[in-house]
Amino acid sequence: MEISRIIDLCMYTLPTLVTGIIAYYFFKEHTKNEDGRRRFLLKKDLQVHAMPLRLQAYERMVLFLERITPSKLLIRVTPTSEDKDLYEDLLIRTIEQEFEHNLSQQIYVSDKCWSILVTSKNATIQLIRKASMLEKTDSANKLREVVLTEMMERHAPTDAALAFIKEEVKSLW
Repeated sequence: MEISRIIDLCMYTLPTLVTGIIAYYFFKEHTKNEDGRRRFLLKKDLQVHAMPLRLQAYERMVLFLERITPSKLLIRVTPTSEDKDLYEDLLIRTIEQEFEHNLSQQIYVSDKCWSILVTSKNATIQLIRKASMLEKTDSANKLREVVLTEMMERHAPTDAALAFIKEEVKSLW
């Protein structure tokens, strides 16, 4: 009699355990799926709100690059005297101020993009410094002429950064 009772108990317990294990895994997978869905919806919602900010940051970075392009910078920033060193300092200070004005935009662009922007800014400053060091550069107007001549012979340092930004924005879509 004892053995038949144990067998009966196992006959009732085994299906209950199997049903319980199946229910456990089903609810575990369901909860995992729901959590993933919630995260996806949250991320999607954040992207809807963040996308305009990111695009605005890219627009500001393009504007920054356009403003520090040597040919445009030299037209916009005129020398206050004939001293080439003062004009060189004025140009570099203008570039640095433009950069500092846009520092906060780095949180919206990729690290690679920001690195390229910084490199472009530094290359532009270096171009102005090298032009100022040439022997033929003896005045502020001559500095302008030398830099503009240099820009006719090769691409501006900002061109590569502009191309990179355009490609990065295309990849957002």
